[in-house]
Amino acid sequence: MSKQNNSLSQDQKGKWRSELTAGLIGYFTTVYIVMVNGAMLSEAGLTLESGMIATILASFAGCILMGLFAKLPLILIPGMGINALFVFSIVESTSLSFHEGLAVILVASVLFIFVALTPLGAILKETIPESLKHAITVGIGFFLILIGLEKSGLIVSGKETIITIGDFSSPEVIVGLLTLFIAVFLFMKNIPANFLVTIIAGTIIAYIAGVMNTAQQSVDIHMNELLFFPSFSALNEPDFWLSVFPLTIVLIFENMGILHGQLHMLNRQNSYNRAFQVTAFSSLMCAFFGTSPTVSTAENAAVIASGGKTGKTAVITGLLFLATLFMIPWITMIPDTAISPVLIIVGVLMAQNLRNIPLHDLSEALPVLFIAVMIPFTYSIADGMAFGFITYPIVKTAVGKRSSLSGSLLIISALFLFYFVIKIAGI
Repeated sequence: MSKQNNSLSQDQKGKWRSELTAGLIGYFTTVYIVMVNGAMLSEAGLTLESGMIATILASFAGCILMGLFAKLPLILIPGMGINALFVFSIVESTSLSFHEGLAVILVASVLFIFVALTPLGAILKETIPESLKHAITVGIGFFLILIGLEKSGLIVSGKETIITIGDFSSPEVIVGLLTLFIAVFLFMKNIPANFLVTIIAGTIIAYIAGVMNTAQQSVDIHMNELLFFPSFSALNEPDFWLSVFPLTIVLIFENMGILHGQLHMLNRQNSYNRAFQVTAFSSLMCAFFGTSPTVSTAENAAVIASGGKTGKTAVITGLLFLATLFMIPWITMIPDTAISPVLIIVGVLMAQNLRNIPLHDLSEALPVLFIAVMIPFTYSIADGMAFGFITYPIVKTAVGKRSSLSGSLLIISALFLFYFVIKIAGI
């Protein structure tokens, strides 16, 4: 009996060790989001410090929710792509303020929760074409590549063209290019926590080259940096609802795709509904933390591969994120040239979804390429999506495949057409 108890004890220790290891890997492979998302939010009007605090708290809360309620080893952090949608398409490209943008997140998350808690989620999952779901990811990927190239100085506004190559004699551009080469090498060699290593290496190179701010900030956390209150003052403005619509679409379909694949890796497909619901509630909380919504991160593949099986992994990662609050003085010194390679590589990974699209079928390829190209070219994820969703039923009808169009898709396409009409009318 004693040997049996000892065996059980050793087995439990082994499981805890695996969960702890997976939690540490989850943290070190995703902590880059604190720097990257903080920098993105600073484009929307927050201070860099406030953006990082918001990112840390949202990641902490999302991981705790997933660990305790879904009991899954999935890490939730502010999503790359969704943060670009929030910053550049909702706040910078409209009349909405940052706090009004948070109200957009709140309303979109409530709609997301409604979809997650009702049969509507299953209906949308089955009726929206896979090619359009992948196209959104591809378009956002190209958008992130563009933003990363801009932050590194590798491309700039041209005098005779819209964009042109950067000044390769500039120390910042040289540092950005060198950091990008290091990032690509580390990523292709599959070095553990390669994004984090890239940011550290890029910061050191920038320091040696004398192109980084070495002024260390003190941690001075105020209550208004821990909790934000969304403003509904723009509730009656078209820009508000024209922002809610695309954000809701992206939240629903991106999370559907990510969770489906990761739960398949875990062989926990029966946990999909709970995971989808937790992700929706985590998105809602982000409106009060002051950041773009969280998603189940792609790095969860490494977490699962390293032995993460239960919610303990997510809880451990969440607690480590909370401890990151004490590292903010050093994180704020990280330059854009150290962050830009992460945006570029994540963008390339997202753009790889092109392989899942039947490009040989022009009735699928045309709408997909409209989305993929127009998102970065218009600097608007919402506008790019609109081009594709409006084009899809037109080309399908033209080739005699009208019967393949679902009612829900036609409704979404009509709403996107209305979105454009409102923009043209300038209402």
